[in-house]
Amino acid sequence: MAQAESGPEAKLLRQIPAVNELLNGSVLREVETRLGRRVVVASTQRVLARLRERIVEGRVSSVSRAALEQESAREAEAAARLSLRAVINASGVILHTNLGRAPLAPEALEHVVEVAGCYANLEYDVEAGARGRRDAHTDRLLGELLGAEKTLVVNNNAAAVLLALNSLAEGAEVIVSRGELIEIGGSFRIPDVCAKSGAILREVGTTNRTRIGDYAAGINEQTRVLLRVHPSNFRMVGFTERPSLQEFVELAQRKGLASVEDLGSGCLLEQLPSGIRDEPTVRASLEAGVDVVTFSGDKLLGGPQAGILAGKRGLLEAIRHNPLFRALRVDKLTIAALEATVSLYLQQKLESIPALRMLYLSREDVRRRAAILAQKLSARSRLSVQVQDGESVIGGGSTPAQTLATALLAVRHESVGAQELDRRLRQNLPPVISRVEQDTLLLDLRTVFEEQDEELRRALEAIDSPAPGSLSG
Repeated sequence: MAQAESGPEAKLLRQIPAVNELLNGSVLREVETRLGRRVVVASTQRVLARLRERIVEGRVSSVSRAALEQESAREAEAAARLSLRAVINASGVILHTNLGRAPLAPEALEHVVEVAGCYANLEYDVEAGARGRRDAHTDRLLGELLGAEKTLVVNNNAAAVLLALNSLAEGAEVIVSRGELIEIGGSFRIPDVCAKSGAILREVGTTNRTRIGDYAAGINEQTRVLLRVHPSNFRMVGFTERPSLQEFVELAQRKGLASVEDLGSGCLLEQLPSGIRDEPTVRASLEAGVDVVTFSGDKLLGGPQAGILAGKRGLLEAIRHNPLFRALRVDKLTIAALEATVSLYLQQKLESIPALRMLYLSREDVRRRAAILAQKLSARSRLSVQVQDGESVIGGGSTPAQTLATALLAVRHESVGAQELDRRLRQNLPPVISRVEQDTLLLDLRTVFEEQDEELRRALEAIDSPAPGSLSG
């Protein structure tokens, strides 16, 4: 400590300007005008505190007021920046759960803005001049699209399953195949959701083979629901067996039980792109006679995060009167985005839904854009950019183990590894999310909006540039 008081460190410490001195400079005055004094003062104090620590540790040889002003400005900008922000998804995962799954269609965004900035008839019947139901807005459109007697919307599909089982089987038994007790992203397990509903799970069959006789043998006087669960993010192959949907429905009807099917992915399309197969549709399940079908709004449907219940009117009304429904209901923004998305289906404007448009892009479509971008980047002498065949995935727990043929940009740098290139892209504004395989940076333009191509080019050109200077010593 005595050395710090009398040695070269002490001289450097005395050279540190006061906070107010830095704030009076033109750089921070301009930042303060935009971001406010509180953010700038706190950021400058943090920068000066770090500088003092580095001086005492002997990691700084000089103090620059200009450098301090610049670092304080960067610190303030970072502190004021909103945490949730747009990214460029070049991963090739269409329904990337960590990136918010399905992007909304322009029509959905417009409708959200329309109702978000003012009052709306969320629970008001304009014609009757009296209180209405918020689920009426989506019920009409979803019913028409799916052929369902009634529909409800809650905040996600796990909530939809929870609400259905709590309403139909609290304190009673729900029969489910052992092979369908899956775990989805974030260690989120279907058995846990069912347990929280207050229903008692009765597992039947084996992990790989469950017959309709197993369901029948498991039924007793406490049984209320037969549950069928979409495999979501895994696929079982080989020596497997599962009852047909028709067998499942007929058994429930014969025994006077409710049939509930968790479809998860929410596929509404009869014809899927080449390479995607055996994805059940909501309408097919309803037409087969399933009493209650649950699915997500932000997966293959291509809308906002939501859990949708569709099926028989009597059961859906009972579910709606459950007090949990109010706890799990969605707000006007979700309703606006969902009804606008469903309206696009009814108008047969599927090309307006980004997730579906990405789903149907051919490898040739992606290759054309990739080749243009690779040509523009060819002048960067330290970057090697090539177009190669690859695969995209749908993601979001939909169509596991099935892929879409695509073209990838394979990027290498003469002196920087792929992991570091990936890190630099994530530091870009907006951040770029890529993939790294075999020490190669891979970018899939299937999940990049075409209007983002130039932004992606600039980000790639910048990744071999030195990072802005700092006081790190």
